[in-house]
Amino acid sequence: MMNLNTAMKISASGMSAERFRMDVIASNIANANSTKTNGQDPYRRRVVELTTSEDGVEVSKIQEDQSDFRQVYEPGNPNADPTTGEVTYSNVDPLKEMVDMLSASRAYEANIQAFNNAKGMIRSALNIGKV
Repeated sequence: MMNLNTAMKISASGMSAERFRMDVIASNIANANSTKTNGQDPYRRRVVELTTSEDGVEVSKIQEDQSDFRQVYEPGNPNADPTTGEVTYSNVDPLKEMVDMLSASRAYEANIQAFNNAKGMIRSALNIGKV
């Protein structure tokens, strides 16, 4: 059986999970233009996987996106491959990250609204007996 305190706890866990998701997305955006240097691969996009439990929403894992890195022909770049002239960039697509950020932001806002609604119901219940 769900009561209003449980509803507030679930909303709070959702806010926490979405905030973490936004932090990972921000990290992806910040590293979107990293390149392959000194034989090390550039930054790989990270994706947060959320799951539900009795306590609400939790982060189950963070996965690295295994899609191909972006190859750009820039022979003058110091990080370019000397034979092909191509620079290997991160697999982060800033447009996709912004869409994900908007989705996480909206989910966060929905959890705030649900939390505030439960809080308002508790407050109304406490005022029923007052004269």
